[in-house]
Amino acid sequence: QYLALFSASMVLVGLLTPLMRLIAFSLNVVDSPDQSHKTHRIPIPYLGGVAIILGVLGVTSLSLIGYSMSQANTILALSLLLPAVALGLIGLVDDIRNLSPWPRFVAQSVTGLLTAILLISTDTVGTPTGSILVDALITIIWIVGITNSINFFDNLDGGASGTVAITSIALLILALQGEQYLIAALAGVLAGATSGFLLWNKPPARIYMGDAGALFLGLLIASLVVRLDTNPINNFATFSIPILLLAVPIMDTSVAVLSRLKRGISPFQGGKDHLSHRLIRMGFTKKQAVICLWVASLFFAFLTLVLSNASYTQERSVAALSFLIWLSIFLLFLRTPSD
Repeated sequence: QYLALFSASMVLVGLLTPLMRLIAFSLNVVDSPDQSHKTHRIPIPYLGGVAIILGVLGVTSLSLIGYSMSQANTILALSLLLPAVALGLIGLVDDIRNLSPWPRFVAQSVTGLLTAILLISTDTVGTPTGSILVDALITIIWIVGITNSINFFDNLDGGASGTVAITSIALLILALQGEQYLIAALAGVLAGATSGFLLWNKPPARIYMGDAGALFLGLLIASLVVRLDTNPINNFATFSIPILLLAVPIMDTSVAVLSRLKRGISPFQGGKDHLSHRLIRMGFTKKQAVICLWVASLFFAFLTLVLSNASYTQERSVAALSFLIWLSIFLLFLRTPSD
């Protein structure tokens, strides 16, 4: 069943993407290489994110109808999907009209805040601390932070789509282990959608997902991950799993933001200071750089599976080692030239 969900979503998005590519060209909704931080040389169409959104919604809706899901599961699915679609529509407006950074960030943050409140109010947040205030604060920071992080991370052909696909597959396995079948199903659909889009978005990209896709994926994957009820008993290990699942986008945003603050420029100003740009300056090609990011995402996803299945006595050690590895890679990138 999960393979069927993955395959249906991949095929549907794979077929919708070239159609959206033609529409984007006809409407002139393209990413022109007219800014210094752009790395492509010819206009690349947007609207790939619309294909992802339609694919996820289509397969999920048919699945809910076909399997006669309970009212509780339907409500949970809607609470995850509808805010992501709303933010995706805001991103679509940005793709078409090119909004300035601050209004866009405010819209992203408000939507993320409302999503966090919805998850908290419906008691659908995994790994609670026992304190409503602490749970609420962590959830809000997580949803808003990861949503913007995935948007920031969409700076290299195939980078964001491939990483979200890897994260979703790991999330699928973790959710199945925890018998959270709806979360597993949505993760399977998301993995298939991003894989189908990746066929067109891999280097050299023939279409971009744009803010519509990046914000939709960011909010949805953040909501799914925070909804996951992880297996470890140790609190440190429990909270490590969501972070490790999205370790590479978090690292990318952290490196870029710290680098810009150090140079006295706005964190929302575009620049060639992301992980992908630093890898290219090290001598990697675009294709090699994105493969490096995929491998890193796969490695940290593997660590989440190890941590989830570790014995109680090993949980803290595995989590600490994982963060030490993350910190070492983070410092390596931070020390490389920013431009």
